[in-house]
Amino acid sequence: MRYTNTGNKDTRSGFGAGLAEAGNRNPNVVALCADLIGSVKMDAFAKEHPDRFFQCGIAEANMIGVGAGLALSGKVPFVGSFANFVTARVLDQIRQAVAYGQTNVKICASHAGITLGEDGATHQTMEDLGLMRMMPDMVVINPCDYNQTKAATIAAAEYNGPVYLRFGRPSVPNFTPEDQVFEIGKAWVVEPGTDVTIFATGHLVWEALQAVDQLKELGISAELINIHTIKPLDEAAVLASVAKTGAAVCAEEHLIAGGMGELVSGLLARNQPAPVEFVSVDDKFGQSGKPAELMAAYGLDAAHIVEAAQKAVSRKR
Repeated sequence: MRYTNTGNKDTRSGFGAGLAEAGNRNPNVVALCADLIGSVKMDAFAKEHPDRFFQCGIAEANMIGVGAGLALSGKVPFVGSFANFVTARVLDQIRQAVAYGQTNVKICASHAGITLGEDGATHQTMEDLGLMRMMPDMVVINPCDYNQTKAATIAAAEYNGPVYLRFGRPSVPNFTPEDQVFEIGKAWVVEPGTDVTIFATGHLVWEALQAVDQLKELGISAELINIHTIKPLDEAAVLASVAKTGAAVCAEEHLIAGGMGELVSGLLARNQPAPVEFVSVDDKFGQSGKPAELMAAYGLDAAHIVEAAQKAVSRKR
């Protein structure tokens, strides 16, 4: 395997490190939080820049409005809470004050997906990527590890426009380069292959790396592409890879409905139809449990990616 785990870290801490660095680089960067400073890892920024940190309390809708106002005043606001509370709970405010107004607000979503674990279905969110990518002009980013989340946060601060940035609570393998340059909208070919393309995003990228090695032992050459930016999707990279391999698997910690897989399969259907298999959640809420146990129970692990890849290859003409 080309990339190795340098130690498990949570992606929310990558966000916290990136936010602190972005704040040091740009005095216009400000942060707003809905009573979850430690959980969202905004504590370093709040300590270093207390005059640029705003505790909004458990009032997420108001937080979005304040963030939009700050953006219209020339600031670069990062608004943070649990993914469920900073998307579904405040969708109207995001639509009207951020997306429609094209304000320079960065919506920062921690504890995303089923890997939130023991908090259960009321706090887990697996529909957020769909909600956010349907907002016109909204950039949607779902990085895979600590290093990539830090780099993505810095890139979001430099981008002028609304951004949705998704990250999580559990410690996961940290395997991407520490010195990477994050390019919004540019997919990353992690491993080249010829028989099937695996498009993975977020926590599923590491699982897909394990699957690539297992598939190699089965005589299947899998190309792995990290779709860290759901929107804008790197359409050229998707089409070029599937033109070579002739089949695809889409792996994500999200519902099939509205997810990255639907976006990729829709692009292929319009341009070059090919068999596509999904490693995602089919019309279910989450439940309470250990993150790794939930990933396995919902079919979001390397074993299920291998199975999906074998099925996609078998469907090729």
